[in-house]
This record gives sequence, structure tokens and C-alpha cells, in this order.
Amino acid sequence: MMEFDQKVLQCFLENQLQLFPEPVADTEEEAAFFLEDTLAVVLHSRQEVEDYFQEEGIDLEGADVLEEAEVFDVGDGRYLVVEG
Repeated sequence: MMEFDQKVLQCFLENQLQLFPEPVADTEEEAAFFLEDTLAVVLHSRQEVEDYFQEEGIDLEGADVLEEAEVFDVGDGRYLVVEG
């Protein structure tokens, strides 16, 4: 089970509409439950995000991986990836 710290949870709460048409969580507790349920991951660099997408078999055809709706920039060099 992945542990999500407060910074990651706040990032998701503030930006969840980039991936979903309406909010899926209103509190940090709800966000943590949702992220655990969807097997979201926190990665520590652009390269880790690119490797993750490649391992999952997702071909971005030259697109900037950090611009994908599933990728949330936590703001401290980490990225939260949520499968929509």
C-alpha cells in the first residue's frame, strides 16, 4: 500500500478536475482512500514517469509525459500518477 503525504494529497485535491469531470474527493482522507483504491503512484522524476508509462504499455507518441492528465506535478520534484 502506498502512503500519500499531505503535500501529495493537497496536490490531488486542488487539481483533480484536470482528470475527472467532477471532484472525486473533498478531504485528505477521501483523497487518500481514492488514491489507494486506484493504485496511484508517486514518482520522483520525469524519467520515472516516462519509465512508468512505458512499463504500463502506454505509447505517448512523442507527447510530453508531464502534460498528460493522469500526471500531477506535486511541486517538489515528485509526480503523482493516477489512472483515470
